[in-house]
Amino acid sequence: MTLVRTLMADDHAVVRAGIRKVVEEIPDLEVIDEVGDGPALFAALAQTRPDLLLIDLTMPNFDPIASIHQIRADYPGLKILVVSAYDDNLYVQGMLGAGANGYHLKDQPLSDLKLAIQRVLAGERWVSSPLISKLVERSSLPAAIPELTLRQRHILSLLRQGLDNQAIAQQTSLSVKTVENHLTRLYRQIQVQSRLEAANYVLQHPEVLGVTGQAARADSPVIETPAPNALTILVVDDNPRYRIQLQRSIGKVCPQAIIFEAGNVSDAARLSQRLLPRLVLVDVVLGDEDGIRCTRRIKTVSPGSRVVLISAYPDREFHRLGLEAGAIAFLDKKDLEAATLRQVIEDLIS
Repeated sequence: MTLVRTLMADDHAVVRAGIRKVVEEIPDLEVIDEVGDGPALFAALAQTRPDLLLIDLTMPNFDPIASIHQIRADYPGLKILVVSAYDDNLYVQGMLGAGANGYHLKDQPLSDLKLAIQRVLAGERWVSSPLISKLVERSSLPAAIPELTLRQRHILSLLRQGLDNQAIAQQTSLSVKTVENHLTRLYRQIQVQSRLEAANYVLQHPEVLGVTGQAARADSPVIETPAPNALTILVVDDNPRYRIQLQRSIGKVCPQAIIFEAGNVSDAARLSQRLLPRLVLVDVVLGDEDGIRCTRRIKTVSPGSRVVLISAYPDREFHRLGLEAGAIAFLDKKDLEAATLRQVIEDLIS
């Protein structure tokens, strides 16, 4: 029988030793490597390609939300079980929302850890029992979506991607002090206390990043609750300035639309799965990724979404591959003027 190859990530050797003892008691499991920080984790994942990852949240040089999200995108078949001392439901929801298969508390019996591993490997979702009541209680509370401007939404999106204040300042052409002031107000508006809590909030409430077409035209606040039958549009491009430009163009021809944005394949797939957008505009080139792969991921998680590929450098082969991946059209960016967008949206509605 094929062994389940397990990678352990925790910066405390004593903790790793205790977990390893549990793992070695489970038939057909073997520990292939142990790491204690973020860079070592990503190197081990690339080199060993494990079947199961047992991971703590608080390792050096490791951003938990962004890292789990990236690991899930790079290794979609990997089973991920978080083993943490943190029992805050924001951490739990953040990890599960980013792609973890389970969340286990370190203070629970080792027999429960063995059960957690077995459940996760069986394809089930695991959450330690002391956390379940907290999650149920939080999910039963109504969530009021705060009003954010395009600038605030952009900053919050960059924060969720794991960027620090200096990087956010460079992306937005603002000073670091201005970014800090924006974040202070944002934390107050979404009622969180830290960057991690803010990133978790966005993962649980992706609708906070949505903007109406009318708001996109004038950088006015986002409406609090989209209309139930609103046309949901997702813009996927690795250039944040172009995303804003395209959103404004959409807003001019369809002010009633609710527009979301993503800068990479994993974010686009996550939003598509949560929001089931009616229309997705995807750039063919997404940094080191490509829109063909993005189209396949979107069609997998949201088959009803209509995907239109866009490119500054139209290519016949990209056109062919895009249509094979599930796109309905391939457009040159320079042709994405108001008339073309109006036609695309009207065809979608009709």
